[in-house]
Amino acid sequence: MSISDPLDCCTPLAREPMSAESADQVVPMLKALADPVRLRLMSMVLSRVGAEACACELLPAFDLSQPTISHHLKVLHEAGLLDRDKRGVWVYFSARPEAIAALGTLFDASLAPA
Repeated sequence: MSISDPLDCCTPLAREPMSAESADQVVPMLKALADPVRLRLMSMVLSRVGAEACACELLPAFDLSQPTISHHLKVLHEAGLLDRDKRGVWVYFSARPEAIAALGTLFDASLAPA
């Protein structure tokens, strides 16, 4: 499940109780990040210049097959956390800044009502 605009779903938890609809939109992103391999992949993409990496650059960091890494990247993409761009035979993944910002906003306790 991909969400069209992650910012629409992520009112800070500390500001008001989350609606069932918002929770349904946020859960795929959190589930995607709950896997250690996917969390590491996300970290690797985010830490690169331009928050972009070729799938071929990510594979050597894991003792996993290429199809397994591709599956994990697909889950991150479908959750709305990564965009992908095929360039020739290579696929490049880039972090979706709006999704990362939305998750940060979700847990920002400083945005609680005074």
